[in-house]
Amino acid sequence: MNVPPPPQTAAPRDDGDVAVALRGVRKVHGRNASAVRALDVGDLDFFSGTFTAVMGPSGSGKSTLLHCAAGLDRPSAGTVRLAGTDLAQLSETALTKQRRTRIGFVFQAFNLVPALNVRENILLPSRLAHTRPDRRWLAEVVERVGLSERLRHRPAQLSGGEQQRVAIARALSVRPQVIFCDEPTGALDTTTAARVLELLRQAVDADRQTVVMVTHDPVAASYADRVVFLADGRIVDDLARPGVETIADRLAHLGGARAGGGVSSW
Repeated sequence: MNVPPPPQTAAPRDDGDVAVALRGVRKVHGRNASAVRALDVGDLDFFSGTFTAVMGPSGSGKSTLLHCAAGLDRPSAGTVRLAGTDLAQLSETALTKQRRTRIGFVFQAFNLVPALNVRENILLPSRLAHTRPDRRWLAEVVERVGLSERLRHRPAQLSGGEQQRVAIARALSVRPQVIFCDEPTGALDTTTAARVLELLRQAVDADRQTVVMVTHDPVAASYADRVVFLADGRIVDDLARPGVETIADRLAHLGGARAGGGVSSW
């Protein structure tokens, strides 16, 4: 996918305001001799008002990191704090509330409800959280993603790009502190992917929201302020605003290095 590179944006914010803090985070699958380390990132911060891309070879722990940081999965060790709240200390009910009100999700598969129309899908987080949506903000979000004329359509009546824009609008609808994205442009054509990335970039630049995106595409990653590289579950590089060629070269090197290694077992 040859997504056009992003336009020049302001320097990334790094004012010490941490949106998500991971401390000593590790994720292990299995036990004893069959235990496999899926993630061992130690300490990692995602700063408020910044866009971070997470990259690495297949099986490097990208999605595991995203799921732990978003509270979708609990780490085997360590803590994850969202705006100072330790997610591990929350009950499942409290954790679900956190996810509905403070976290937005955008995934490659869109995850829209087929029986609901565009408007209903966008309003779903508010309905589940039993909160009253901000109508003025919702109107702005719908206008921003270009779906004003499609609100009564169901997902099956939309293109893939339109469905992904619905997913972004749904994520933005509750003004979350952090938006987590797992390969959000992987199923999209070049032009549509660029529009989706511009919407995520706008959420950071205009609304000072925090975006954490897993991607395999160097051009998509170039829209971010920062790129974190994983290999075998560990952070192996952390670059500020690298160009497309730098990202591609680093990723190619990691892919080649991993071919001679493997996932660690304990």
